[in-house]
Parts: sequence; C-alpha cells; structure tokens
Amino acid sequence: MDSSQANSSRREWLGWQEYPFFQLPASSEEGFFRPFFKRSEMERQERMIFVTGGARSGKSAFAERLAQERDGAVTYIATAAAGDEEMRARIAEHRRRRPESWRTVELDSGLAAGVESALAGGGTVLVDCLTVYISNRLLAQGFIDVQATIERIEREVDEIAGACAQADGSVIVVSNEVGMGIVPGNSLSRAFRDIAGRANQRMAAGADEVYLCVSGIPVKVK
Repeated sequence: MDSSQANSSRREWLGWQEYPFFQLPASSEEGFFRPFFKRSEMERQERMIFVTGGARSGKSAFAERLAQERDGAVTYIATAAAGDEEMRARIAEHRRRRPESWRTVELDSGLAAGVESALAGGGTVLVDCLTVYISNRLLAQGFIDVQATIERIEREVDEIAGACAQADGSVIVVSNEVGMGIVPGNSLSRAFRDIAGRANQRMAAGADEVYLCVSGIPVKVK
C-alpha cells in the first residue's frame, strides 16, 4: 500500500470525508455546516478569522490586535447600541482602545451589506460582535411568532457569512459562546442561545482561522 492509499484508509477509519475547504465528519447530520464557497489556496490565507469566547475573555482585545497587524485600512463595525449607562461605558472603553486611523461604522441592521460596502476597496473589517447583532435583530423583529423570527435571523446569518466569504479584503468576526452555562429559563432566551450557537457554527465553518479566547488567552481551534 502506497502513502496515498494509507492516508485514504486512515481517513476512512477516522470517519472523515474531505471537502474543498475544510473537513467534516462524514456521519454528522447536524451541528456542522458545509461550505457554500470555494477559494484558491492563495485566497484562503487568513481571509476570514472568527474569534469567540465568553464574556470578558479577551476576545475583543485579541481581535483588535489581529486587525492592527494587517496591512491597509481598517473598518470597525460596531453592533452595540448605547441603551443604558453600562452599555455606554462598555462602548467608550472599546473606542479608547481603537487606533484613531480606524474608521468606525455603527450597524444594528444590514450587517451583510455593511461588510460588503466596507470591503469594496479591500483592507480589513472587524465586526464586534455577532451575538450583540443577533440580539438587536431578535428584539427588533418581535416575538409574536418566535419560529418565524428565528428563521429570518438565520437567513440573515447566511447572508453575513456569504458576504464575509466573498469579501475583497480580510474579515475578523467576534462572537460570544453563550451555550456553556445553564439552560435559560424562558423561551426567548433559549431562542437567542440557539440562534447564536448555530450562527457561530456557520461562521466558524467558513473561516480560515478560528480562535477561542479563555481567560485572556487565545487558543487556535482551526
């Protein structure tokens, strides 16, 4: 048996099936998202980076460092709205950390179009963060028909993932891991948790690199 046959046999034994962009367990039905785009090897190099972690895990600061290391202009897409004093203080802290040369765009809707517009001429876009954006959309669309709202938001996440994948420049997306604690006590909170978890899977599946931040330490997952 030559080396290529051995590698093929080993992949079959491990239960993995190869795809053009990343690998998925061949037996998985749920929880993984197949890539809906292809890139050349050159195009694939760190074009999209997904950074996730818990609250105060250092994910935003790490994503900002990644953006500072890249060439060209940086556009920071902020998704948080200053709804109360605590959120205003958080937003002010993020603003203090950002270099003055960065352009800031505030979006609580239309994120896919915002990414496309910001990267029309190349450069880097940093989106902070996806879960706050999902929360904005969930609150804006209402709760009369929760399932319909979930489906609309998940379609929008598809559009965001597609915009990030096809961007001319680099995209760094920050998100939160919200499913590691207790099961929420009401249906709306559970809907948010589920939407965010599936959105994270979708973004991570399409990313060139994925980092999980734990206690201020970024751990490379992909």
